[in-house]
Amino acid sequence: MSVDWIGYGYATLVASGGVIGYVKAGSVPSLAAGLLFGGLAGFGAYQVSNDPNNVWVSLATSGALSAIMGKRFYGSRKFMPAGLIAGASLLMVGKLSLTFLQKPTGSS
Repeated sequence: MSVDWIGYGYATLVASGGVIGYVKAGSVPSLAAGLLFGGLAGFGAYQVSNDPNNVWVSLATSGALSAIMGKRFYGSRKFMPAGLIAGASLLMVGKLSLTFLQKPTGSS
């Protein structure tokens, strides 16, 4: 069993972004969304750690965040926080897609 450290780091980034948004701007929706999506990303990383082919929760979470934050970044052109989260989410989608598409090596 290998631990999905990248997935856990991504979950931490998303959750801490929500907390920072709340602390800096008093934004309760940022806090709620950050904790919700960070928790889902953490759960997805836990699932990937237990079964590398079980990428669906992580893929859905990072896909949704890349779409939502990508749209916000496109509208505002501000890297922080929308561009950072959109970029990290796109990288996660790529990583998870490669993980899922790789064939397991085994003796036949």
